[in-house]
Amino acid sequence: MRLRNLFLIAVLAFAGFGASLSAQKIASVDMEKIMSSITEYQDAQEQLDQLAAKWQQEINQEFDAIKGMYNKYQAEQVLMSDDQRKQQEEAIYDRETRVRNMQRERFGPEGSLFQRRQELVKPIQDAIYEAIETYANQNNYDFIFDRAGAAGIIFASDQYDKTDAILRALKN
Repeated sequence: MRLRNLFLIAVLAFAGFGASLSAQKIASVDMEKIMSSITEYQDAQEQLDQLAAKWQQEINQEFDAIKGMYNKYQAEQVLMSDDQRKQQEEAIYDRETRVRNMQRERFGPEGSLFQRRQELVKPIQDAIYEAIETYANQNNYDFIFDRAGAAGIIFASDQYDKTDAILRALKN
């Protein structure tokens, strides 16, 4: 958060004291408010929440079954042969490994939930960003910030992008 504030101050300072003496037009939008007011976004979010709850319930049931297997093993291990104990331990370990893999495949950074979110929410977000960019260009805004989230700058006029200049300076 602190780095974001420093970045925001630096951008505002650059906007205020930039190379040109003309005043820059800066605006802010509340992306959370915009998204929550769109029915398609609400529907997508509800669908994602239901999917996540269903998958979490399945995973919880699997972990409960594993706990039951382990409790049964604990109670009966004194009556088992070494081979039976080893087989039972491997069965518990294998099932736990499968459940952890399922959990990672569904909820991991590149998991099914993330992919489903991309399918459902990204087109809505893209449409919002496009509308913001169109608005900014039509109304001559130089910067538009997201006041609700961590996105920071949503739109910046290309004339303020100094990436190539910095790259040239680094090469010299």
